[in-house]
Amino acid sequence: MINKVILVGNVGLDPEVRALESGVKVARIRLATTERYTDRQTNETKELTEWHTVTLWRGLADVVDKYVHKGSQLYVEGSLRTREWTDKDNQKRYTTEIVATEMKLLGRRMDGTQTPSTPGVVQDYAQPMQPAQPVYQAPAQSVVPPVVEPQPVAQPAIPQPNPSDDLPF
Repeated sequence: MINKVILVGNVGLDPEVRALESGVKVARIRLATTERYTDRQTNETKELTEWHTVTLWRGLADVVDKYVHKGSQLYVEGSLRTREWTDKDNQKRYTTEIVATEMKLLGRRMDGTQTPSTPGVVQDYAQPMQPAQPVYQAPAQSVVPPVVEPQPVAQPAIPQPNPSDDLPF
């Protein structure tokens, strides 16, 4: 059986981060995903936004606590979980949320701090939704490689078809 969720969206509120009595950190975020489509009858672009509750534990909760805020763009992988509880009016309530197993920070950096070194977390994309571009710092003294002139490449001779050859189909 497979229970896997992949979301890319924007954080709608600052994260709620807590530490349990055992010292384990847990974070909860609200993530908005928006689908855009064109209504064929009116030819206008429409948007459908869904809100997801994402729960992150331990190391991921630490990263959320340090680097995620309202407006952050995130990539989240996890699984769906449904919880049941009884409210103050003694009514059974249910909620479905995503329990994250991986998170990546997307979008531009808002501050000048370094990228977090937590495994499974990547940040500093050049533009939102482009492939990851690692952050490298130039060495104090850079070495300029010598200029190499391109050499012409000999083109192989292309055999001419023989009209008497039978086609294989």
